[in-house]
Amino acid sequence: MAISEARKGNDGADGAAASELPRAMTRRRFVAVASTAAATMLLGSALAGCSNASDGEAASGGDAAGEVDYANWDAVLEAAKGQTVSWYGWGGSEPRNTWITTVLAPALKEKYDVTLNLVGMDINDILTKLSGEMQAGVEAGSIDYIWINGENFYSTKENGYLWGPFTHYLPNFNDYIDSESNEVLYDFGSPVEGYEAPYGKAQMQMWVDSAKVKSTPKNPDEFLAFCQEHQGRVTYPEPGDFAGTAFISCLIAGVVGKDEFEKLSSMENPTTESVKAVIEPGLEYLRSLNPFLWKGGATFPADAATVDTMYADGELVMNMGYGAPEALVKNGTLPETTRSFIFETGTVGNSNFMAIAKNATNKAAALVAINEVISPEMQLSQYEELANISVLDMGKLSEADRAAFEDVPLGVTQLPIDELLDHRIVEAAGPVIPIIEQLWLDEVIGK
Repeated sequence: MAISEARKGNDGADGAAASELPRAMTRRRFVAVASTAAATMLLGSALAGCSNASDGEAASGGDAAGEVDYANWDAVLEAAKGQTVSWYGWGGSEPRNTWITTVLAPALKEKYDVTLNLVGMDINDILTKLSGEMQAGVEAGSIDYIWINGENFYSTKENGYLWGPFTHYLPNFNDYIDSESNEVLYDFGSPVEGYEAPYGKAQMQMWVDSAKVKSTPKNPDEFLAFCQEHQGRVTYPEPGDFAGTAFISCLIAGVVGKDEFEKLSSMENPTTESVKAVIEPGLEYLRSLNPFLWKGGATFPADAATVDTMYADGELVMNMGYGAPEALVKNGTLPETTRSFIFETGTVGNSNFMAIAKNATNKAAALVAINEVISPEMQLSQYEELANISVLDMGKLSEADRAAFEDVPLGVTQLPIDELLDHRIVEAAGPVIPIIEQLWLDEVIGK
């Protein structure tokens, strides 16, 4: 299996060299890729074959095994037998890769005779590969399903690169997912409409080595004091990198207030002026941090992987990512004195998803694999091994399954789920985020 072919990924970040979600997507690069793909489609003749599938199209779509009634789960299971399904996504988290290859893949093979081919690739390369095959009229594509969210999902869905709706075919989605939850209905403000199934929940956390740092900041004011105390040894990835954008969002939200910041999650037709009107106090705060940051705030690390290295080398006293770095403590990458924290003013969170390519060769196997990922067994395993926040509605679980989640002992870096969710701030909508990043470029860096 291909595992880690790139350090960069889609829309999230992996804790301490790897917080457990897709890492370091450069949004400005994404926007360029998406815009180019859209322009090519408008100019080319491939549009006719790339429109979004309707429910009827999904129900009777072809598969490697021939026509499949996807509304009949037994038929899906039968069609999936013997198929090799290719799962594309960011491959930079070795703990997650290990979980997929040693837990999920064997279960798929044993239960369903489905072979999982994990392909680690930068999301920009995935988009390029998918759009290239679609525009070339390739009917049996090499990509079956994708770990995706945010602007990547919005672009691929709008351009007709995704197959669906499909979530209503999944028994585990129907039985265990709250389909009316906003975190299932929307992906960074974009309606999901059944074109992707949730994989995991993410929430920004920060961490330090408690043997070296005795107290952690609880809000933006204390974070400013923290940076002054550790002058030159604190920074964050340049926004445009997903972790950098998420981290400044936490600080901006702490300054302007949760309710004010969350207006950005539903802002229609955002403009530079409308977004700036909400976040201007946060931009001023970020400028006030600069003199006390690494390089005096004149420059910032290009991506989260660079910050990971700087932290591991002792150049920085703090790191951040989507999730606790528990897996990295377990494998010895980080010391057991590592401790996570969040701001009392909250940290941003989102869900990440799995989507099926419009021209996927093995749609039945993709459905089976996605359904298995959202099973109580696999969601519990991810929580145990990766400290992943489950997408399941605990109220829909059996008493035994609920107890299994409750009985999982927290690792040294893990914060209780209720503490995280009580301090969860909804991310800005996809179209708003590039505006925030550009405002940071124009009005924060070097100021």
